[in-house]
Amino acid sequence: MKIASLIARYLLGLGFLIFGLNGFFHFIPQPPMPASLAKDYVTVLIASHYMLPVSALEVLAAILLLANRYVPLALTLLGPVLVNILIFHVTMQIEGLPLAAIFVVLWFLVFASVRSAFTGIFQSQVQN
Repeated sequence: MKIASLIARYLLGLGFLIFGLNGFFHFIPQPPMPASLAKDYVTVLIASHYMLPVSALEVLAAILLLANRYVPLALTLLGPVLVNILIFHVTMQIEGLPLAAIFVVLWFLVFASVRSAFTGIFQSQVQN
């Protein structure tokens, strides 16, 4: 399990580093999207510059994962990003769902290796 979580951490970090940097430098060519809700949604996100801080968070979390520093923080930053990616692909662009699902599996593999850092948030009551 230790090797699987190490590989997952590197793959997750590398994936978010590449896609996060692509948010700034646009080096991965994107084919034109057909007219759809997905195109409208992405157009608004790009035009409003909403994706710039999201890309910055992705890059920051990726660096933390690759450096093996503050891994629980990196997972906390990536969690909401992954949820939004997953919801986008489930509801508007099903073609990208397999890659999104792979990233979710990688996230959970890394999470399993540092789950003790999250024990406090899974308590039903605060201990005084």
